[in-house]
Amino acid sequence: MSENGYVKSEILNNVARIEFYHPQSNSLPSKVLSELAETITSVSNDPSVNVIKLESAGRRAFCAGASFDELIAINDFDNGKKFFMGFANVINAMRKSPKIIVVSVQGKAVGGGVGLIAAADYALATKDCSVKLSELALGIGPFVVGPAVERKIGKSAFAQMSIDYDWYSAEWALTKGLYNHIYDNIDAMNEQVDVLVNKLANSSQEAMADLKKVIWEGTENWDSLLPERAEISGRLVLSEFTKNYIENFKNKK
Repeated sequence: MSENGYVKSEILNNVARIEFYHPQSNSLPSKVLSELAETITSVSNDPSVNVIKLESAGRRAFCAGASFDELIAINDFDNGKKFFMGFANVINAMRKSPKIIVVSVQGKAVGGGVGLIAAADYALATKDCSVKLSELALGIGPFVVGPAVERKIGKSAFAQMSIDYDWYSAEWALTKGLYNHIYDNIDAMNEQVDVLVNKLANSSQEAMADLKKVIWEGTENWDSLLPERAEISGRLVLSEFTKNYIENFKNKK
């Protein structure tokens, strides 16, 4: 596996399967974010694709969120905004895709990883897949992923996750609507993911595209909203608070 991470995809029987990976618990540096947004857009425009399956590699962490190595290297506002626009671009690519996107979650998700789950149209996970919005601890806040998470679980639950930035169980995520189903283990989840995507692969592409528009009604302003949110995080990431937090975190490892 690449030490810089990767995004790869394959199309088979009307299903586009997208997998991302990074050795640091499937974290999301700029390169992976850019490739992920481009891949989602590319397969979304492929007329042979009826449904998209999104997953991360391995059987442990689903996604650790932002790359701390990149965060601590940011030294000006423009680069800060550019980094967080990586998350904005992925979320908007998922939102604009005319294809139903199903995400399978095999491990814990933090920050931007929670945003990916929330931006999917359907999410299946195992009972061990806790979630956490840790951004406030870093001093940046969950501003870019916030609209996607809030849309899925509501403002009150989003505020709870953001303010009390502890782990929340898969059962909690299920009751709030972040997950649609949870399973006892990865194999049981994968079996049901395959059943679902194969069913969607044989469904009407036109009907699913129209359904996707209905599901995402009210988000038409996200092309401007998410860049505005990226500006907030891009400014805050320059603070001494954030720099000190990341340095202390890395020194503990």
